Amino acid sequence: MRRPAPRTLRGQLTAGLVTLLAVACLAVGITTALALRGFLIGRVDEQLAVSGGRFAASLEHEAEPDADNRSDTRGQAEGTFGARLLDGVVTEASVVDDTTDRPLSLSAGDRRTLARIPVDGDGHSIHLSTAPGRYRVMAVRGDDQDILITGLPLHPVEETVHRLLAVEAALFGAALVVTGLAGALWVRVSLRPLRLVTAQAAEVADLPLASGEIAMPGPLPHTDPRTEVGQVGQAVNHMLGHVEDALVRRQAGEERLRHFAADASHELRTPVANIRGHCELALRRPGPVPDEVRHALERIDVESRRMTRLVDDLLLLARLDAGRPLEHETVDLTLLVLDATDDARAAGPRHHWFLDLPEEPVTVRGDAHRLQQAVGNLLANARTHTPPGTDVTITLRSARTQVTLEVSDNGPGIPDELQDEIFGRFVRADHARSRNTGSTGLGLAIVKAVVTAHGGTVSVTSDPGRTAFLLVLPV
Repeated sequence: MRRPAPRTLRGQLTAGLVTLLAVACLAVGITTALALRGFLIGRVDEQLAVSGGRFAASLEHEAEPDADNRSDTRGQAEGTFGARLLDGVVTEASVVDDTTDRPLSLSAGDRRTLARIPVDGDGHSIHLSTAPGRYRVMAVRGDDQDILITGLPLHPVEETVHRLLAVEAALFGAALVVTGLAGALWVRVSLRPLRLVTAQAAEVADLPLASGEIAMPGPLPHTDPRTEVGQVGQAVNHMLGHVEDALVRRQAGEERLRHFAADASHELRTPVANIRGHCELALRRPGPVPDEVRHALERIDVESRRMTRLVDDLLLLARLDAGRPLEHETVDLTLLVLDATDDARAAGPRHHWFLDLPEEPVTVRGDAHRLQQAVGNLLANARTHTPPGTDVTITLRSARTQVTLEVSDNGPGIPDELQDEIFGRFVRADHARSRNTGSTGLGLAIVKAVVTAHGGTVSVTSDPGRTAFLLVLPV
């Protein structure tokens, strides 16, 4: 199985550092081994040149009985090889063994190898099967028009080179291990400012930037423009400054809008109440009233009532947005759901209302009036936006840590393009019908604001034939 490459920058830098050092060590090892081998072979060639083929020349007189003419092994190193060729045929071959020469029976392959050695006075490396191992040989011409070959074994050279390679492998291996550990520590220390940048970016990414007042983290301290990390730190600080400025301006704008909505709603309550009072007084005036005037007064009364609800809803949302404290008392959600269902059944008698409640009462801590308003808005939404005859089911469940309230119906459903913004303000699924029924488009916005103020969540899932609003409150 192939080992995966390191993904982190620290791992990649450490692996790259160790890899470069390993390549450098390999190059140094190969170069020193080749240089040493060349030097040692040069020394062997010098020894062969000094010997001048004396040992090989002595082989042609071995058959003579004179002892002085026997092979002279004095001054010859053990393992020295000698051979004599006449007309390309090996006539004699011997090797020095314990200060005396030992004749060799060469194979056909060895004889061909010796016959191919050029007579140029230079050293050549060959391999002989009869005399195991590699030899460095040199061929010269003798006095009898023969060819004299003298060779020295390369075993000492190869053993020395192998020992050097073993020592280098041990040293370089230890160097790689130490360098890897030290390099990992050095890279870790060097990348510490970058980790701080990453940590701060992650901290900013976790901030709820969508709404509310945001406390941005402080600037990064590592901003040396001469380093890449410092340049990144400068860019991050510059970006955070822009983000913080934009958030402050947005928060200020939201505060001004919230105050305007609250002030406007508060100021509109009195004139709207006066309009309703004068309209009711005009409608109660004794005596005949023209039909056109009565119709106009009735319309004024209806629209003023609708404006009153709109002003009250806006004022409630402004107070919830401002974080006004809610009541914290024990609320019986079971009783609250029963009362809200009775009101919904009275307002929508042609709908079919079903309850699925647990046997034991379900209670939470919160503001009973606001929770009743939220549940009432959910039921009013189901009644307003579904045709008569629709089944509406209210399901209440209690768990160890949370309470869930689901309001579902088998109506036509919510269009897909509205599901993501259904809890927004002034969002209407059917603009014409909503206005005719007096809807302000703030009912579900109030539900979300109330539930959020209680630390809960509200969501919707809708398909043709089933729409379900799920309200979750912490116990």
